[in-house]
Order: sequence, then structure tokens, then C-alpha cells
Amino acid sequence: MPAAGLPREARLRRAGDFAALRQASGRFGGRCFSVRYRVNDLGHPRLGLAISKRVSKRAVDRNRIKRLIRESFRRARLELPPVDLMVMAREQACGLSGPELLAELQQLWKKLRSANIEATLKPGDPTGTIVR
Repeated sequence: MPAAGLPREARLRRAGDFAALRQASGRFGGRCFSVRYRVNDLGHPRLGLAISKRVSKRAVDRNRIKRLIRESFRRARLELPPVDLMVMAREQACGLSGPELLAELQQLWKKLRSANIEATLKPGDPTGTIVR
């Protein structure tokens, strides 16, 4: 029986990975979540979470949101393109129930699957765009 947890290779762990997503990445969001994404060369998606104290001062609330995001990602992981994702919660996420948050996350995964990610994030000509 396969493990139900999120495998180590499906998580962003290094600070450099998070920094790369903050600088050069695509982004989209919904009412409760903001997602940054960037194509990776690994062949599978990886998830990183950034849930700040601004969302809620209570660790219990932040941990509940993180659990829901990981669970939703676990379910959708095999259908997502090979990207690094950083999911950030907004303050509104704390006041909603679990099923409402999962529904919004499903919409975000659907938006990610339908986006033409490779065309929007692949680097172009390395020589630049200025003609000399």
C-alpha cells in the first residue's frame, strides 16, 4: 500500500527555490490564496507553503490551512504540469470552512492545468531583445 503522505521530492525545501519563485515566476490567485509558479526540469510538480502570521495570529489556524493545501495538492499532484508552486494564504482564508477552501484550491489547480505554462515561462533568446 503506498504511503498517504506527501513525498519529499514533491516539496520545496531550500530557501533558493522559494527565492527563485519570488523573483521570476507567473502568478494567479483567488479570494483566499495566491499562487506563484515556475516551470521545473524535474518532470513533476513541487509544493511550497508560505502562510504568514498576517493570516492568523493563531498557529492552529495557520496549520489547518497548511493541512488543507497539502491534502488538495496530494489529490491533484499527478494531474499538474511540472512546476514549482508557492501557495500563500490571504486573511480571508482563516474565516472559511474546510470544504470552501478545498473548493477554491480545486479551482486554482484547474486554472494551473489549463494555463499554457511552458509558453509563458520559458526563457526566450538569450541574446536579448535589443537589436544592435
